[in-house]
Order: sequence, then structure tokens, then C-alpha cells
Amino acid sequence: MTATLLVAFALGVRHGTDPDHLTAIDGLSRIRPRASNGLLFAIGHGSIVTLLAAGVGRVFADRLSFAGPWILIAIGLVNAVRLTRNAPRRDAPATRLVKQPFLLGMLLAAGFETASQLSALILAGRVNPWLFGAAFSSGMMIVDGLDGYLAASTLNLAAAGGANAKAASTFLGALVVMFSIGLGSAELLGVELNPYALPIGLTLFALVIGARVWARSARLPWRAADVSGSLG
Repeated sequence: MTATLLVAFALGVRHGTDPDHLTAIDGLSRIRPRASNGLLFAIGHGSIVTLLAAGVGRVFADRLSFAGPWILIAIGLVNAVRLTRNAPRRDAPATRLVKQPFLLGMLLAAGFETASQLSALILAGRVNPWLFGAAFSSGMMIVDGLDGYLAASTLNLAAAGGANAKAASTFLGALVVMFSIGLGSAELLGVELNPYALPIGLTLFALVIGARVWARSARLPWRAADVSGSLG
């Protein structure tokens, strides 16, 4: 039982690096720039996976599955508009559907049954499904929670005037637009991406982390000025 729960936790960590997760969380952070986005997304996502594992969520998931790809495309379109208009970072009230991280996580769990999620559901019958769902969700919450925090902090650096952070934010914004519209469209067209989910996810993860590390590699202007003033 313990070994199965450890596998569930590992699958949750793996699932958190799926391209739809990284794209949705980073894209959402540009619409609703809060560090809690990733954690709330993972909790919503994990709740659907847990219900599916317990055998009581299929009807619910089937009714929501149509919305997932459309919401991902909507995130891409909103970010495309902001990117082309060079819109300033704003913490607008989270009233629209695409600004609700918990609900977004639920919708993508229903609309994107990736290989890692399907593998988890296959193993769920071996243990208590509620414990299995909790273990899977915990692994996902670590990865997605960290991703949401880093996404928000990168936007904060860009808003504070960091040159590298601004460039990284623009680069990540372009990735969000490309992947969110591409993944959503592929799901609507019935294109099977599961065989490529791992290499796509790892490539996207490397690009995202690399851009965020680079965003922190230069001092912000106000910090440089403070240092100069103190030396003078």
C-alpha cells in the first residue's frame, strides 16, 4: 500500500510538469498575478482526479470535459492581446472564468486526460482511492504551487523594472500563447499528444525554468542605484 501511494505521489509530481499545467498556470498568472495560482489550480485538478479514482466523478467530468480546451484557448487569446498591446501588469478582480485557478484546474482535469493521469487512475484500484487521490494531489501541489509562485515573482520583477525579467516575461508570454492555443486546438481536433507529452512537457519546463532563472540574473535598477549610493 505504501509503495502504491509513493507511486501516486511520483505520478502527481510528473503530472505537474505536463505542458497543459505549465501553460495554464503561467498564462493565468499574467491575467491574475498571484502566487497562489498554482496551488489553487492543483487543488482543483486533484479534486477531480480523486473523484475519478473513487468512481464517483465520471458523470461530473464528462459534463465538464468540453470546456477545458476552450478555456485553454481563451487564456492564450487573452495573453496574445496583452502581449501585442504590451498591456501593463494589473491585478484585476478575479470575476471571469479564466481567472479562477481552482475551477480552471477542475476543467483541465476533466478535459485533458494525459498519460500520467490515466496511469494514476489505473493504479487507484489497489488502495483506498481517497488516500491515493491525496497522494497524487500532494505531488502535483508541490510542482504546480512552486510554478505559480515563480510565475508571479517573475512578473513582479518585470513590473519593478528588471530588464532581464521584462525580456523573460515577453518570451514566456509568447510560449503561453503558442502552447495554450496549440494544446487546446489539438484536443478539439482529436490529435493524440500523449506519446509526446513527456518530451514536450520537459522541454517546456526547461525553457520556463531557464527563463525565470535568467530573469533573476541581473540587478534591478533601483537596487543598483541603492548600491551606488551607499558606496558614494
